[in-house]
Amino acid sequence: MSVNLKRRKLLGMLAATPFAGLTACGLPKQKEDEQMTSDKDKKFDNKEESRGQVSRPVLSITDGQATSDGAGVKLKRVIGGGRVSYVDPFLLLDEFRSDNPDDYIAGFPPHPHRGMETVTYMVDGRVEHQDSLGNKGVIGPGDAQWMTAGSGIIHSEMPAMENGRMWGLQLWVNLPKKEKMTTPRYQELSAGNTPSVEKDGVIVRVLAGEYEGVSGPIRAIGAASMYIDVTVEKGKTFSHKVSDETLFAYILSGTGSAGKDKKKVTSSQLAVFGKGDFFELSAGNEHEPFRFIAVAGTLLNEQVARGGPFVMNTPKEIEDAWREYRQGTFIKTDPLIEHPK
Repeated sequence: MSVNLKRRKLLGMLAATPFAGLTACGLPKQKEDEQMTSDKDKKFDNKEESRGQVSRPVLSITDGQATSDGAGVKLKRVIGGGRVSYVDPFLLLDEFRSDNPDDYIAGFPPHPHRGMETVTYMVDGRVEHQDSLGNKGVIGPGDAQWMTAGSGIIHSEMPAMENGRMWGLQLWVNLPKKEKMTTPRYQELSAGNTPSVEKDGVIVRVLAGEYEGVSGPIRAIGAASMYIDVTVEKGKTFSHKVSDETLFAYILSGTGSAGKDKKKVTSSQLAVFGKGDFFELSAGNEHEPFRFIAVAGTLLNEQVARGGPFVMNTPKEIEDAWREYRQGTFIKTDPLIEHPK
């Protein structure tokens, strides 16, 4: 098969992705009509904030939607679909979890990215990453890869296993306009180099950000500021002070409550928090561990244009990316590769 024919087939596959349409819109300001499916009329009392430390309320709770992506990988789309299209600066959150190889074995063949960051976090199973310049590695249980696509990367993500459970998450983080064409970078964080804190029935793995004086090794250049993996014993409560405007938790397992209003949350649900000084989640009395990721970031409030695997600020920038990809001029520079500890 000729190189041009391969590229045409790949372009056809990419055009079928959820972000294939060229769109440009003003960035939502966490509006309830776009990001919430419940409590539409509830407003947070700003006067209460001024009186001291206030627990952040939960603005919305939504379930992930079943879909497929890549070459047919079955997954749940949590952010980036019809229910929650965007949680500024987070563009997409997918969870892939299956014991059936047919659901994941086809993987994500070579595809490009520009203008954003992808964060791949494996709970179980193994994924092999490789880019068009020959850089490759395996992301295993507890490992994370924080990839800054910047000016452009062409890579693949394929299962490094033929059977067993594959369970992981991928988050897309928008890059600020000034960083869209930055030098690409990989930060490969192994499970063994991920610090953890155990306190009062709570275990926190800190990938990025800070918890109880412990800092995560990953240093994001974009708008994300915190990515932690939290497990709470039954009947116990986790709380943490976060000042960033955007904050969400995604429940990996178990049942508990979230926010100052103690809203019930369970596995495969996304809880988006409102304003306040700190956030809290409590485990129920079930035997299954109550586990979730919590992610925070800064509002960008910039125009967004999405086109397949590209996230820029204008439709013209999307068109330029596709043209460069077709012409073979897409890659601008070798990526930086880091192994933070």
